Amino acid sequence: MKKFFYRKQKYSIDPNGVVTKKSFSNIALIKYWGKKKNKIQIPLNSSISYSLVDVYTVTRLIYHLKKRKERNFSVRVFFSGKEKISFIPKILEFFHRISFYCSYLRDFNFVIETENTFPHSSGIASSASSMSALALCIMEIEKKLVSSLKEDFFLKKASFLARLGSGSACRSIYPGLVVWGGHKSIKGSNNLYAIPYPYQVHPIFTKMVDTILVIDEDPKEISSSKGHQLMNYNPYAKERLKCANKNMERLISILKVGDLQDFGELIEHEALSLHAMIMTSHPYFLWMKPNTLNVLYKVWDFRKQSRKNIYFTLDAGANVHLLYPIQEKKFIMKLIYNDLFSYCKKIIESFCI
Repeated sequence: MKKFFYRKQKYSIDPNGVVTKKSFSNIALIKYWGKKKNKIQIPLNSSISYSLVDVYTVTRLIYHLKKRKERNFSVRVFFSGKEKISFIPKILEFFHRISFYCSYLRDFNFVIETENTFPHSSGIASSASSMSALALCIMEIEKKLVSSLKEDFFLKKASFLARLGSGSACRSIYPGLVVWGGHKSIKGSNNLYAIPYPYQVHPIFTKMVDTILVIDEDPKEISSSKGHQLMNYNPYAKERLKCANKNMERLISILKVGDLQDFGELIEHEALSLHAMIMTSHPYFLWMKPNTLNVLYKVWDFRKQSRKNIYFTLDAGANVHLLYPIQEKKFIMKLIYNDLFSYCKKIIESFCI
């Protein structure tokens, strides 16, 4: 399968150029947490996410053909207009990982200019949107090399490449509900790239809103990459993986019949299970902040009193994603601004696409 994405070095292309791509962040409903030992970016369990239309990264990739043959990669990175030398090691690691599949990268000097519509490294999947945007830019260059490149191959390879930069980035290549990781009940699912969710989805789940409460804008003290590594030694890892696989089975049925209450119960359970793994790692740590907990309790109380379909999920960070059907947005937004706004730094409104 990997050789399917191999690209020989012979090509003809303008020596200088610019490509620009936008890629959305995503929010996982079933969380992937942990990677297989001695494998590069292979998940321990399958995951499924919504892409978020208003939460995205825009990346410009500027390339210049090198005047002489050099085997080393040449990259400069600018984030929101400022040069970021600290970003270069991760980009170089990514380029080394994908060099077998994109050998032409060694022939160019690159400048990467990127910016987000949301805080970087705060637990809103900035690595997913940024690495997927970069992967799409690289594939746009490959498209210039191979005019016969088909759209299906373009997206599959972009997802494959994005995964090698950030696991969850492979899901950001596609809109809507997206699956990554092999699961026996999802046809076409695999560990190497993501696929659009292939089964029937009730209309209620095609018009969902995600309001993100930014509790903490600062970069996380411990990165997601380090958190994934700790799953190798977590005493509860095996049970977590069993639970994740069962939850995926359950979600397939929920998405088909349109049961919002079961949906909410499941995604909240998944979010808390993820953070339970973080809190029981060695060393253990907390990504939740006091105001994260304040928001969760408020959401539970509000749902009990109002009987509205508002549910939370969390990624690897302190910030809270509130998911609810668009039909209930007007009422729920009153709660958010009246009762929850004081607990967060800002609010980001988005639609699940």
